[in-house]
This record gives sequence, C-alpha cells and structure tokens, in this order.
Amino acid sequence: MGNAKTNPAEIFGKYVFSDAVAKTRLSKATYKSLKKTIELGEPLDTSIADEVAAAIKEWAIDLGATHFTHWFLPMTGLTAEKHDSFISPTGDGKVILSFSGKELIKGEPDASSFPSGGLRETSAARGYTSWDTTSPVFVKEGSLYIPTAFFSYTGEILDKKAPLLRANEALDKQARRVLAAFGKSGVKKVTATVGPEQEYFIVNRDLYNQRLDLVLTGRTLFGAQPPKGQELADQYFGTLRTKIVDFMHDLDERLWELGITAKTKHNEVAPAQHEIALIFDPANVAVDHNQLVLELLQKTAEQHGLAALVHEKPFAGVNGNGKHINWSLSTDEGENLLDPTDDPGKNPQFVIFLAAVIKAVDEYAELLRSSVASAGNDHRLGANEAPPAIISVFVGEELESLIDAVEEGKKFTSPEAKKTNLDVSSLPVITEDKTDRNRTSPFAFTGNKFEFRMCGSYANVAGPAFVLNTIVAEALSQIADRLESTSDIEKASLTLAGEIFKAHKRVIFNGNGYSDEWVAEAEKRGLPNIKNTVLAIKALLDEKNRNVLEKHGVLVGKEIDARYEILLENYAKIINIEALTLVDITFRQLVPAAFKYAKTLSDSIASFKAAGVDVSGNTAYLEKVLGLSKSIVAKAEALKAAAEAAGALETNFDSALAYRENVLSAMNDLRSDIDTLEPIVPADIWPVPVYTDLLFRV
Repeated sequence: MGNAKTNPAEIFGKYVFSDAVAKTRLSKATYKSLKKTIELGEPLDTSIADEVAAAIKEWAIDLGATHFTHWFLPMTGLTAEKHDSFISPTGDGKVILSFSGKELIKGEPDASSFPSGGLRETSAARGYTSWDTTSPVFVKEGSLYIPTAFFSYTGEILDKKAPLLRANEALDKQARRVLAAFGKSGVKKVTATVGPEQEYFIVNRDLYNQRLDLVLTGRTLFGAQPPKGQELADQYFGTLRTKIVDFMHDLDERLWELGITAKTKHNEVAPAQHEIALIFDPANVAVDHNQLVLELLQKTAEQHGLAALVHEKPFAGVNGNGKHINWSLSTDEGENLLDPTDDPGKNPQFVIFLAAVIKAVDEYAELLRSSVASAGNDHRLGANEAPPAIISVFVGEELESLIDAVEEGKKFTSPEAKKTNLDVSSLPVITEDKTDRNRTSPFAFTGNKFEFRMCGSYANVAGPAFVLNTIVAEALSQIADRLESTSDIEKASLTLAGEIFKAHKRVIFNGNGYSDEWVAEAEKRGLPNIKNTVLAIKALLDEKNRNVLEKHGVLVGKEIDARYEILLENYAKIINIEALTLVDITFRQLVPAAFKYAKTLSDSIASFKAAGVDVSGNTAYLEKVLGLSKSIVAKAEALKAAAEAAGALETNFDSALAYRENVLSAMNDLRSDIDTLEPIVPADIWPVPVYTDLLFRV
C-alpha cells in the first residue's frame, strides 16, 4: 500500500527549481531579472546566465543529479532527451562538476533523424535547443531537465513547443490591445492557461505483454466483445480497486514532487478506464506537465505490474480515451477574461472576449479540427463517447440569451441564480451554475473557460493550444482595430459584438451533438464535417489558414508545408505498423491456433464416428472453423498486399489516403473474421488474452 500519511504540501515541487528556490539561490538582481523574463516575457539577459546555471547546478546536485539534458518536443509527438554529465576533467586525472550559462541556454542535438518534412536532409545533422525560461527546470531520475525549443541549423522550427511560444506571444499582444481600449493599459501580460484532463486504461502487465498489438500499436487490433461492457455504467466514478488505489497514490506523489498539480482522479465510463486532471497552468507549462503525466503514467504502472494504455481507442465496443483541454485567458493582475461575472450583460469586456472566441472557432474550424487529427483519434471522434467531427460551440441557455440580446441591441439582465436543496431540510442549499455541461459538444463554455473536448489522449497538447491561441489572437486583432479609436467603449464593443454574433451564430449549438439531426442541421448551416485525419490535414494547405499562422509569426510557409508532410507520413506509418502487426499475429498465432483446434475437432469426430455416434453437428462445427481459417488467411494476404500498395504510392497524401481507404478497410475485414473465430476456439487454445481478461482482470 502507498504511504497514506504523505503530505502533498511538504513534497510539492521538491524536484523543481521554482520561484521560491530561485529567490533563495540567486542574487537579488539576478532573481529580479530572471523573474521579468519568466513572468512578463522580457528578453533574457544573457549576462546572468552563468550565475543562474551555477545555482541550478548546485541545487540539482543536492538532489542527486549527475547529468543534465535539454528536454524537447520533436514532431514525433513524444519527448526527446540527450544526457550529459556535469563532469569536466581537470588534467590531473580528476574531474570537477561544472555547468555553464551557455550549456543552460543552448544545446546541440542531432536534428537529422527527427521528422522534418523536408526541412532537413539526412546529411544535415546540426540542430539546436534553446532554453524555455518560462517552463521550470526540474530533476528527474538523476538528471537535470531543461525544457527547450528545438530548431534547425538554418532556423526552421522542428518541434511542437516553439509554435506554441510564438502563439502565446501573439495572443498576449492582441489581448492587451483590446484591454487597453477598455482603459486597462496597465496590464503587462495576458496568458493562455490550460488544464488537461487525461483519460487512460490500466491492464495487467503480464496480459499486456502477451498481446503484440498492444505492445507495438497501443490498441487491440482484434477482439470479440465480452459478455459485459460498460452498459451498466457501474464503473463510472465507482470504487477504486486496491491495485489502482496504490498505483494512483504513487503517481500522485511523483507528479506532486515535480510541481504538477494532479487534482482529480476517478474511474471513467469503460471498464479499466480512469482519468487524471490537472489544475490550470500557463499553456506551455501545461504541455510539459502533460507530457510528464503520459510518461509517468506508464512508468508507474509498470512498477505496479500494470500497463497504462493512452491510445485513443485501445478497445472496440467501449469508450476510448480523450484529453479535454480546459482553456482560458488570465492577466498578470489575476483577472480571468472569460469570467462572465454575476451579470454578464453589464460586462462588455467579457462579451467582446466571448465574441472573439466564437468568431475564431467559426472562421478557423478546419484548422482547429486539423490540430486534433490523428490515426488514433479517428477511431474515437463521432462515436457515442466523444464529440462529432463537426465543430460547434456550446454556450448554455443564459449566454445564448445574452448573445441574442446583444445581437438585437437590447439590454440583458441575468436571471436570479436558482437555489435548491431538493426540498430536504437537512441538505445545504446549493446555488446552481449558470450553464449545464454538454458532453456532446466539441467546444463548450463551462463557467469561466472553454473545454475543447476533441483532443485525443495520446496527443501533445501543444498542437491544439497553439492553433487556438493563434486564431483567437487574429479575432482579437480585428476587434482591437475597431475599438482602439472609439470614444464610447461600452457602446462600440457591444455593437461590434452584436455584429460578430450575427455573423457567426451558426457555430453555436446547445443540443445533442450525437444526433443524426445535428449532422443534417450542421450541413444546412455550412459547418464543415471533416471525418478523418487525412482530409483534416489538408486544412494546412488552405490559404486562409496559412495566412493566419504567418501573419502572427507562428509558422512560416515552409514550416507549414513540413508539418503537412510530417503528419501525413506519420499517419501512413502508424496504419502500416498496425497492418503488419495484425498480419504477423494472424499467421504466427491465430491461424495455428485455429488449425490446432480443427485437428482436435477432427480427431474427436473420427473417434466418435468409429464408435457409431452421429457426428453431423460436429462436422458442421469443424467446417465453420476451417472456413473461417481459410477466409482469415486470404484476408491477411489481401491486407498485406494493400499495405504494400499504399506504401508504394508517390506522394504522402496519396499514400495516407490509400492507407485510410484501403488498408483500414482490409484490417476491418480481417478483424471481423477473427472476432467471429475467437469465441469458438477454447480458451486453452486461443493464444492471446481476450477482452474479458484485459478489461476485468487487473
């Protein structure tokens, strides 16, 4: 059992070079200078780098660190790190421990083997990492980790963090322009904050290791439905099993020690599914923290004899894994710009920021959709567990009434908040929230923030975050152009908001996003419905989308082109790996098991027949097994051929589309026969754990 006496306040941030630590280890002048860089985005004064590096080194060594690494987020979607020790030879056979300001600020990993989309040739190896001062350094597993951005020798972005940092600055700039028009020129910084909710499955590690598909692809490529799934809803918020309690306790401790605000943990809807949620952080810090959550989920699970599955759809027939991105805007003065306050009708500043978000989401729905597109997420979006691929905005009844009033130029008065205690005197009176929650909406206002619910569990949050920040920055830029010259800000802002609401109210939808009626209604409204990743990626070729990224300095043309190629190539490679894995399992495990069972049946039939027993029913059973086996072999060969044909196509788009339309179809055909065969073959002959084992035997 975990140590239940752990005090989170005592261990929180133990391995983080936090503001409190910096204040005690840096000179007053250096601390003040670094704090301005971190909090206000002022350029780093490189003259303080050596002092900061020395202080960080001594602190890290005190915590047992022997190495340091520039930790970055390449286009693989994972993290990358190269570790160097602190030792430097002294020439007399001994060493000293050193760490310079230059080593803190700049690293030089090999850039040639990371995805570059043509930005770098294989022979062009040099790349750089640059310290992201706004994300705290930390110690983990004996190394000092320095969060960084990654770019090429010729200056092109090769990672997921740099576009987010640029988008953060663009959003900050445009939001402060709007606030200045409202007389708040004293605001020095507007920060996009993000609080990710991470879903995952936990299975027995011994069983996991017996499923090559889980090991290589993260999802089960076949598996018949078990007698029980999630239909009783008894897993959701249910009592945590002992093994899960111990695992979650250790995970919480490891996250808290790294300054990660793990707040909520619970059982999710599907059997063996769980969720962990973090408190809001600045967007780029939230990205780093979520990547650590993904890593530590898997490492901690392994230490408990478990396996954490973070693929979007590990199991067919039950809910998949999402990652809800709670997004808001806050100032350095502590104001939440998306807080409607008690009476939003008297808060024109909130109304204009609400209008900006609605405008951004409507105008750049395709770009936002592309930011969450992935091979894994295609299995999840649109099912009755996740939002549809149609992007709409839920605002709730009260805000919809506010929007209607602003559009019509009328005054709006908030209704008095409802209170209830269920007519039970012993229950406390509860004040109801202004809006319900809509789990079918992909982009929902939830009180003082928006929840972007389309992101897949395995995704790096940086992608959707930088797109969201950029498109909202563009909307705010256009709003600021209108408001900066006005003398009556309240009147002008409400007039402008009314125009925006009228132009973009088509994207507002408070109903059931799962319904067929909504699909038809969305089409009438002209809302895009991009159903798969390959088509979603094409949004990066759209001139409007490219222009907004370039206008705000987030990505330049060749960097956008590179991402287009990388995403397509990555999609094709994932489906190819899945296809070849399924073929391998089919021929090496499943078909031999079927033939083994067929031989057992055949021998039994022969024995019974020799004894004069009627075996007609048994013969039909044998024929079914042999028929399925023959079909499985043929479909596995067809799948292999489809994958080879898709991989041979000339362009990444043509290849990815062939994998989507031909290879996935062939995989589904093969799976159908395998899933029909599985319940027929006895448990002691079927060579891999089935869904019942994986989902219910943790």
